Amino acid sequence: MNPDPVSGYQTYDQPTGPDHSRRNQAVGRRAALTICTIADVSAGLLGLWIVLYLLDANQGNAFVEFVHGAADWLGGWAQDIFTMDTEGLRVILNYGLPAALYLLLGHGIAARLNRA
Repeated sequence: MNPDPVSGYQTYDQPTGPDHSRRNQAVGRRAALTICTIADVSAGLLGLWIVLYLLDANQGNAFVEFVHGAADWLGGWAQDIFTMDTEGLRVILNYGLPAALYLLLGHGIAARLNRA
């Protein structure tokens, strides 16, 4: 019996060797970069909303409305965790917590992917 594949047909063995390992590392790095980027953009939008709120930005402006809507969507799960009397402090904590968690989780997952 001949274990070689019939000419013209592809084998379905698992690829091995340095090219395969380099390819896996490149895919892992790309995934890590994507996760970091998503985490950074999410935290950036939340942070931008905090700054716009504290600076009393015009709530009727289209850009401010967009940032506020995105921040509400991203931080919706954390709304009213903190119920302070001071409105500015409440906004900082309720939007800052999701921003910090997105950064920590996103960069932690990316670091784990880069190690593999």
